[in-house]
Amino acid sequence: MDKFFSAIRSSGLRRGPRRMLGGVLAGLAAKANVDVAFVRIGFLLLCLLPGPAFVAYLAAWILIPAQDGHIILEDFLAKRSIGRGPGPTA
Repeated sequence: MDKFFSAIRSSGLRRGPRRMLGGVLAGLAAKANVDVAFVRIGFLLLCLLPGPAFVAYLAAWILIPAQDGHIILEDFLAKRSIGRGPGPTA
């Protein structure tokens, strides 16, 4: 899994500092070098169409790194693995 999260970090995409909710749209706007308002309006228009726009936003939120580089899914999986002890031994 470390390679997966490293690949995501190396993409250069970060959740934006000008965030309203999760910062995903602000991060996409920064990467595309466009005004965040255009990206937000585009996303709202996509939400009006039948399709998984909200699910895609949620997936991006847990996978795209924050400005400091931490990834929500990676943090969640790390916390789960800490709570587990060593497996059964035979």
